[in-house]
Amino acid sequence: MPETSTHLTRRVRGRGRGLAVVGAVLALAFAAPVQATAVTAKAPTPTASAVPAASADPVSVLKFTAQERKDALAYWTPARMKAVGKSVDLGPTGPKAKPWRGTTLKTVGRLFFVNASGADTWCTATAVKSANRSAVMTAAHCVRRGSSPVNTNFSMVFAPAYSKGRTPYGTFAVRSAATPRSWETDSTNDMSTLTVDADKRGKKLTDVVGGQPVAFDRPVGGTVSSFGYPATRPQLGEELLRCVGRAKKEHGTQVIPCDMSGGSSGGPWLADLNATTGKGVLVSVNSSLDSLTPTKMYGEVLGATAKKVYERAQRV
Repeated sequence: MPETSTHLTRRVRGRGRGLAVVGAVLALAFAAPVQATAVTAKAPTPTASAVPAASADPVSVLKFTAQERKDALAYWTPARMKAVGKSVDLGPTGPKAKPWRGTTLKTVGRLFFVNASGADTWCTATAVKSANRSAVMTAAHCVRRGSSPVNTNFSMVFAPAYSKGRTPYGTFAVRSAATPRSWETDSTNDMSTLTVDADKRGKKLTDVVGGQPVAFDRPVGGTVSSFGYPATRPQLGEELLRCVGRAKKEHGTQVIPCDMSGGSSGGPWLADLNATTGKGVLVSVNSSLDSLTPTKMYGEVLGATAKKVYERAQRV
């Protein structure tokens, strides 16, 4: 029988003096209970491993072979994408999270993957401007467990502008995932930049959907729109939701009022958003919550380490 429960992992961060419990990690990395036997495709064996690097290297890179990427695309059929959402229910959608009714955000989509425990799951991710035209930003906990170098996710594909079972711009296999080494060792700096393959027509990601610019070392403040695909009903990950609020500093991160839950992890924080064009400036990604019944969303302040991760992904 499929599982019916979902798991939210609590993360404790070291911040300045002592430890601040920021809240439930959104990964939601909720282990969505879709059994491998429920559909035809078989989950590929997770053979990807972190590329060895000098201890001083602040960036860790996870790579997937050509066969693993091919298997990932075959694994994530439309039926499996629909099934993973139907199998998770984190309760009713809160009053702060509203369905996005503006122009289609082609750059924002669902990031489907199999987690380190072998369960089908998803996060949210964003196509960003990059030299290789193939970069996607999300949360580090959507790539690997914090403070656990060997527990990495696999079979990762990005579906930009996913909506109610439709993938209007196709799916892109993740070729590599760069994360801060501090996330791998100490569960800090919860952000990641992925590099994806071209689509089946040979077109690169941002040539198809465009890319949001990324701001590093930007002062915290101003109105921010946070987007995600939470596993709350009635949407159950099938629609893009948004929270809007003023960003403030808290616990060494930034925070906005938001009640999105699991599945919204890695979703973009867009400042200066133009609802007509769908363009903004990415200033953070959804990282963690204040409680299991959330009222606040936390995101990293993108600084020097985040910039190095972003730059490394453009060279893969």
